[in-house]
Amino acid sequence: MSRSDRSPLLLAGLLATAGVAHFVRPALFDAIVPRALPGRARTWTYASGVAELALAAGVAAPRTRTKAALATAAFFVGVFPANVKMALDHRDRPAPQKTAAFARLPLQLPLVLWARKVARNGETPS
Repeated sequence: MSRSDRSPLLLAGLLATAGVAHFVRPALFDAIVPRALPGRARTWTYASGVAELALAAGVAAPRTRTKAALATAAFFVGVFPANVKMALDHRDRPAPQKTAAFARLPLQLPLVLWARKVARNGETPS
């Protein structure tokens, strides 16, 4: 299997892992839901977990890959405020925690670009 054939599956795996994590350890995600969002943080945590699982399935399937990968890029942009909130909330934490929280911010760009590349490559040939 070539690198370009593995890329969508790796992206789908990342999304699926993150989606499952929202249900296994929801409190971690509740803490980074921006307060400006209406409703309960847990609702947003579960909704984003469901979205990640749906995106994972869409990216994994060749027929829906292009649209799902574009939606994934938009999703990665959409969750960026949660990463900003996490970084700001971790300003006074010990250096390793603070560093990890701030390091997540620039990592969003490669994720968005990865999803766009998967979308550009579209369906893999049968």
